[in-house]
Amino acid sequence: MGRLDVKQLKSPKDKALYIRHLIRDLEALDMILKQDLIEKEPIRIGAEQEFCITNNQFFPNNNNIEVLEAINDDHFTTEIGKYNLEINSDPLLLKDNCFSLLQQQLEDLLKKAKKGAKASNSKVVLTGILPTLRLKHIGENYMTDRPRYHVLNNSLKSSRREHFNIHIKGVDELNLIHDCVMLEACNTSFQTHLQINPDEFVDKYNWAQAIAGPVLSICTNSPILFGRELWAETRIALFTQSIDTRRNSFIHHEKESRVSFGVDWERGTVTDIFRDHISRFRSLLTSNEHDDSLEKLEQGEIPKLRALQLHNGTVYKWNRVCYGVGEGKPHLRIECRYIPAGPTLTDEIANMVFWVGLMLGQSEAYNKVHEKMDFKDVKNNFFKAARNGMETQFKWNNKRISAQDLILNELLPMAIKGLEKVNISSEDVSKYLSVIEARAKSHTGAQWMVDNYRNLQKTKTNFEALQNITAYMYKHQLDEKTVDQWNIFNPDDNLKIDVSRIVKHNMNTKILLVDQNDSLELVSSIMQWKNIHHLPVINKKKALTGLLTWTDLIKLGDKDLGLRVKDVMTTGLITITQEAPLNKAKDLMQKHKINCLPVVRNKELLGIITSSDF
Repeated sequence: MGRLDVKQLKSPKDKALYIRHLIRDLEALDMILKQDLIEKEPIRIGAEQEFCITNNQFFPNNNNIEVLEAINDDHFTTEIGKYNLEINSDPLLLKDNCFSLLQQQLEDLLKKAKKGAKASNSKVVLTGILPTLRLKHIGENYMTDRPRYHVLNNSLKSSRREHFNIHIKGVDELNLIHDCVMLEACNTSFQTHLQINPDEFVDKYNWAQAIAGPVLSICTNSPILFGRELWAETRIALFTQSIDTRRNSFIHHEKESRVSFGVDWERGTVTDIFRDHISRFRSLLTSNEHDDSLEKLEQGEIPKLRALQLHNGTVYKWNRVCYGVGEGKPHLRIECRYIPAGPTLTDEIANMVFWVGLMLGQSEAYNKVHEKMDFKDVKNNFFKAARNGMETQFKWNNKRISAQDLILNELLPMAIKGLEKVNISSEDVSKYLSVIEARAKSHTGAQWMVDNYRNLQKTKTNFEALQNITAYMYKHQLDEKTVDQWNIFNPDDNLKIDVSRIVKHNMNTKILLVDQNDSLELVSSIMQWKNIHHLPVINKKKALTGLLTWTDLIKLGDKDLGLRVKDVMTTGLITITQEAPLNKAKDLMQKHKINCLPVVRNKELLGIITSSDF
């Protein structure tokens, strides 16, 4: 996740110095372009593999530093969450069997990761969002203990000046107000890099934007967050909102989010793209390692443009423009950031091959795509794909077409031609694009996860269902079967998950609440209609004040039902936390001769657990 040696940009002196370096970096980049110094060939590819670290019960672990030290390999680096790490692949020349070589390289590195994780009683899981994540895992105590993350957190909070608001609506709905950027840690990606000829960079960038929706639709793998069914690729909405520095009032002023798809087609040069980013997004971080880029150029050296790269690292476009220096030569890349991690490494490489093939196979019909497609259609395609995955209806080339038809009939043949144009081996083309074809005809990771989640909920609690889904993903990743071969599994299968039962496993969170001033006659009728024996009672501040039980109504007998709920409800409640052992809940009920316990966190009602839940 970028450089670790940073500090918050605060003092006027630091700001002035950083801005000077930033502007000189832009001037240096202009000179590099004019002097034709940017490498045009050979073309290289690369990838960043993010992954989750879980304990043996498939819940997020908080030991990434320990695992990183056990791995002891410079290809690995930290991520913001203590339950994530990242692998940075070596660049490879785009030729022959480069994609198989990339997969072999990542397989070898993942073996190291698994070995290091096993030494710490942990597992490695590839997934866009880990299904077993809970709210406690997004607290600052789960933030990786590295200065960069705390500096970034403080900078984003300072820029926003209020809590982060998360609102994602899918089949279910998530509304959350959070006080730090740790929601970003929920997102796990497989970021792909493709080197681009500077002479055609802007046109290629626009083409990358045009194909983003269709590519995303076939890659979706993150439909569940905190037990809620949201978008097919929930990462898109979550990442956008989790580090949004705009205060709510500014959203109405059309200020762009730091995580965005963009607002229009790009025009001009790559330097103009960077200028636009600097104009829209204020700098957050600085470092002590800035060079005078113009001086380096005058001395015949190639500058790294450190200030520009630092700013670029805090602008999170789904297709990101990248400048780099390799073997003394500067180059330009497009980083595709919207592809999720998982479901398997082969699936990830297939996603990359499909994207690279399309980037290279752009037909003449789509040259100067900015003149042929409306940017708003392209942007709408992207977000529809994030919401609906392979069920998306795209507006493509001014026609309505399903994701399946577009991918199978037009884009896959285009990708094949693009890969053949640069002499990628027929074995690699067939191996990986057949995965895309099979997935288009069967199901994506998102569809598999949703179908199994719903199936499991018929016999298991939500908590158990999420744990089982994660266990099945892990099992299939070991089997190395691509997701199109994963079936709906039997809820009664014994996966031998080591589970210490806690209240969270069995409690009911889908509960009705009644107000203490509600009519008792109405509430008693509701309890009869829905066969409910226990109803939590809240006041106008939404605080738990009591519990209305069927026993309370029986004791009331034939007395006047014109009373209010608070006149009859049970108060002085005995409560329990969701992390408490299940046996403790059972013991409390037996000791106090009750059949229901409200489950609370800091007096906030989370659910209830009853004697019938054991």
